[in-house]
Amino acid sequence: MAANRFDPPEQQATDLGSATADGAEASHDFDVHPIDDIEGKLDGERFVGRLPYVVLPRRFDWHCIFHRNLPSWINSTVRYWALVIGKLYLVATPIGNLEDITYRAVRVLKEADLIACEDTRHTRGLLDHYGIDRPTISYHEHNESGRTPDLIERLKGGQSIAVVSDAGTPLISDPGYRLVNQALAEGIVVVPIPGPSAILAALTASGLPTDAFHFGGFLPAKTSQRRKTLEAVRKFECSLVFYETPHRILEALEDMALVLGERPIVLTRELTKLHEEFLRGTAAEVLENLRARPSIKGEMTLVIGKPVAADTSDIPILDAVKALIQGGMPRMEAMKAVARERGLSKRDVYAALEESY
Repeated sequence: MAANRFDPPEQQATDLGSATADGAEASHDFDVHPIDDIEGKLDGERFVGRLPYVVLPRRFDWHCIFHRNLPSWINSTVRYWALVIGKLYLVATPIGNLEDITYRAVRVLKEADLIACEDTRHTRGLLDHYGIDRPTISYHEHNESGRTPDLIERLKGGQSIAVVSDAGTPLISDPGYRLVNQALAEGIVVVPIPGPSAILAALTASGLPTDAFHFGGFLPAKTSQRRKTLEAVRKFECSLVFYETPHRILEALEDMALVLGERPIVLTRELTKLHEEFLRGTAAEVLENLRARPSIKGEMTLVIGKPVAADTSDIPILDAVKALIQGGMPRMEAMKAVARERGLSKRDVYAALEESY
């Protein structure tokens, strides 16, 4: 017999499942409540002198079923039990330095029934470092749509699931939106466990304005789309933050120099890791620095400062266009840039050039 009906409340609570410590939440929705506090289809009089404490979920639907961990004598007495619904935890993990994780995140990972990982092999290193021996399952952009229904069913069946990405806060330029959206639609509680974020680490250490910022994720791979994206945010009166990959960073900086001009830029590389680096300057200056290197490696986050107001009204349009062309910009792109800076149409700039010749 798992518990004696005359055991003191503390022992019964141990046998039935630990109550949650003050100020903390458990991965499962179990609490220990006195009989008099229970509201539902339980007859409190039948428990007098026998069971002063029972396990009652905070979220429940009444069913004629019994929880597998309850001792048999309780199962024979309790006619109705509650079907527990699990919680979905979104757990932020280190972006490089394994020490950058919260106590709460470690506890939730240790208590979760299942950990959904972007890459199970990558996450295993973190779990082993903290002695976390919980089952994992892959959840990434290539299987997100197919895996989501399975995870939802597990949650509805009472399992608690922690979602982690390879680094940083889940769902930020990583999969997870479908799962969170569907979980909320099913009435499942979603709990954020905040922590590391490359966006905020780069922004706060950049030295650029932090009062307002726009995060644009990864810039498009194609040049035309990338320039269109930069053009769309060019007049935003805030700092801009983007992710970029080593094999596209040179092209991205070229387009930033073309579209954004002389705005200050900070390129962060390998944040929180041994070779952490901050490159500051204009897009053209950072580009020159990287071009001189034999290779470019590491995770990168770009922070771009607010627009720099430049008084170009005294410079003739012809001279302004020539200066850009001499700097390596194609003639048509130079005309577009001057038109943007002066609030003119490309046709107006073209007409002014014709008059100058």
